[in-house]
Amino acid sequence: MKWDNKFLLGAVLLALALSLPDSCATATPQATQNTTTDAAQNASRDTLFQASTITALMNGVFDGSMTYKELGKHGDFGLGTFNRLDGEMVELDGRFYQVKTDGVAYQVNDSMITPFADVTFFDADKKISLNQSANLTQMQNLLLSEMPSENLFYAIRIDGTFDYVKTRSVPPQSKPYPNLTTAVKNQSIFQFYSQSGTVVGFWSPSYISGSNVAGYHFHFLTADRKAGGHLLDLRMKNASIAIDYTPEFFMVLPSSDQFALADLSGANQGDLKKIESNPGKSK
Repeated sequence: MKWDNKFLLGAVLLALALSLPDSCATATPQATQNTTTDAAQNASRDTLFQASTITALMNGVFDGSMTYKELGKHGDFGLGTFNRLDGEMVELDGRFYQVKTDGVAYQVNDSMITPFADVTFFDADKKISLNQSANLTQMQNLLLSEMPSENLFYAIRIDGTFDYVKTRSVPPQSKPYPNLTTAVKNQSIFQFYSQSGTVVGFWSPSYISGSNVAGYHFHFLTADRKAGGHLLDLRMKNASIAIDYTPEFFMVLPSSDQFALADLSGANQGDLKKIESNPGKSK
């Protein structure tokens, strides 16, 4: 579908499928799993599908609420995390990978669950060839110049050989869960040099702050699909960039007591920015 049609037909659909538990009398988290509504199942390929909110994750809602089997019905491209915050998720070409703190990317089985994820069906609307060196900031500025509007969602795929890539992963957390700022202090950092691979990411508009990561959010997977993580930094050249205009947004909220009783009055955007770019210590 061309952008003109998407722009005319695709005003952002913000559909919240919220199913609260029958009783909220106890604060003890329950092992619940979400299944999506008919509306979610029938959403178009131009939909960014999201499980839970970034504010919930920031505030320690780390219990998974949706299986990867269910999540896979809504996209072949995406990023997120795992139950108890156990590593970084990358979905590429319809396969899910879990990058743990040993730096290895493991394939994901259907029964695993996620507390937060973004996925879509990737169909490139715009392709760009990069034939010059660029760092992360320059790459982000280039992408921004190619977006018809900053007020919509975009899925971004970058394939190439990277002079340098820095990623991270976070270890599984134990209850009572800390907030995300505290959890990330124990992250493991990985550095790659002259590495072929793929950057998987999204741009989300500023007004979605609190529900999603406003601006850019990137993960990385090596070409051999054996390593990766949450992207912190890169330098690249001779890359192929593809942008998928994604004007619809569908969110499914967890049906757990942990989510229902959490204080989600707001996420500190300064803390979130630090978490997204925290250099940490090298491993």
